Amino acid sequence: MKKLPDISLEACRYSHVLDIISNKWTALAIYAMEDGTIRYGEMKRRIEGISQKMLTQTLKQLERDGVVSRKLIPSVPPITEYSLTPLGESLLPIMNMLKIWAVDHYDDVKQAREGYDSDKS
Repeated sequence: MKKLPDISLEACRYSHVLDIISNKWTALAIYAMEDGTIRYGEMKRRIEGISQKMLTQTLKQLERDGVVSRKLIPSVPPITEYSLTPLGESLLPIMNMLKIWAVDHYDDVKQAREGYDSDKS
């Protein structure tokens, strides 16, 4: 009898959740909101290298997933503010653990890559 895969992109809940947080822009947008509500323009300035299109797409997806709330303040020009929902805030401890791991182990990963690349040359 053939064993079915236990890691399935279609069936695994965690693979669906990984889709939410595994994109670098998504993680950086969540980090940008960890201290509270932030305006769109300020978030764009804080996230180096993100285009307006990518930030807009990222925030729309996070809003769709229930991680971010969007508030439009009617003014000239209009002001758009974003904040994490309670669901989004529940991601912060996990995201912060990942940030700590990255800071603690970046040099190890860099050294491993350099060693791997020099062995392959």
